Amino acid sequence: MLLLIFEWLRQFYDLKIPTAFTYFSTRMIFAAGTGLLLTILLGPRFIKKLYELKIGQEIRSVEECPLLAELHGKKKDTPTMGGILILFSMAVALLLWMDLTNAFTWILFLTTVALGFLGAADDYLKLRRKNTKGLKPRKKMIFQVGFSSLIALYLLVPGFTNGIAESLSLKAPSAKEQASLEGKKSGQAASLTTQEYVSRVYLPFFKEPVFIFDGLFKIFSFFLIVFVITGASNAVNLTDGLDGLAAGCLVMVSLVLALFAFFSNHFDLARYLNILYIEGSGEIAVYLFALAGAALGFLWYNGYPAQVFMGDTGSLALGGILGVSSVLLRREVILGIAGAIFVAEALSVILQVLSYKYRNKKRIFLCAPLHHHFEYKGWPETKVVIRFWIISLLFAIIAVASLKFQ
Repeated sequence: MLLLIFEWLRQFYDLKIPTAFTYFSTRMIFAAGTGLLLTILLGPRFIKKLYELKIGQEIRSVEECPLLAELHGKKKDTPTMGGILILFSMAVALLLWMDLTNAFTWILFLTTVALGFLGAADDYLKLRRKNTKGLKPRKKMIFQVGFSSLIALYLLVPGFTNGIAESLSLKAPSAKEQASLEGKKSGQAASLTTQEYVSRVYLPFFKEPVFIFDGLFKIFSFFLIVFVITGASNAVNLTDGLDGLAAGCLVMVSLVLALFAFFSNHFDLARYLNILYIEGSGEIAVYLFALAGAALGFLWYNGYPAQVFMGDTGSLALGGILGVSSVLLRREVILGIAGAIFVAEALSVILQVLSYKYRNKKRIFLCAPLHHHFEYKGWPETKVVIRFWIISLLFAIIAVASLKFQ
């Protein structure tokens, strides 16, 4: 919005606004600051209101998980749905610092609204029914897959909407790929359509795409997009079980993806690092910085002992934003590396369910998700969180290092 205002002031009043305010790097910093300050400043009043509305967290029953009920008994009735505060702060940052004419801005905004609404509905039903069930898993999954499918169709099918291709210029700086696309000399940029760029699969430490899906094989790109967005949303949701765990990991993962988005927006840097040049991807970096700032501000109140939980309202939406961002940047595997904690938490639940179902009710872990397994082994909650943060930071460093070692 401010970009439009600056342009309006320049055209009609001939006011000279410092161009630094239009730079992606500047707007990234301001977006992070906006998210951080809004979350911290509005936090006390927001938490007080949640207490007044008696929006308290339910925990697993003694019958379901006796030890967990004992360990987390003191958390009962701690306000939840704190994700509303995070998403509100991010939305304000988006309106202030992002380019409202950019397609990436609207894709991320719609992701925030759609998955935030899903999470809020889930939290509301849990509170109304006074149990930990909420929405039925099947209904929740149908909504997530449906939304992810719309994103995939928007990117893969020409004419599904007015087309993102008309509003974005997507180019690849790789000399080898350019030669194969248009037969141009090495070093010249070859423009890709949206469908061509989305059909490429890139792996860390490799310069060229390892797979290029064409024709009917584009169905694999469709399933990949749906899997990444839905999986990321649910993985963050599963990780949100200890004070500060999900919020701290979200800060690190969002900063890694923001770094890739920032580099992808600069042609010379993209050429130097042998990554896709994606014009306008700086808007993704701005929003991811807003996410990092808001998550960090939320951590002020969510750190042990937590004064508020983000609930499904926050975790489903924030995970979905990470998934969509990685899809738009063609960095799905980078999300898996930087978000290794999220992946491990999701896998622990999947393996636990499969083992219980197909191995005569035998369990692999003492309790799932993974963070509860270590609590059952006697680790204090703070130790689990800090060690998971350290592991998350380590994998974030590996993800960033892949920029150079390829």
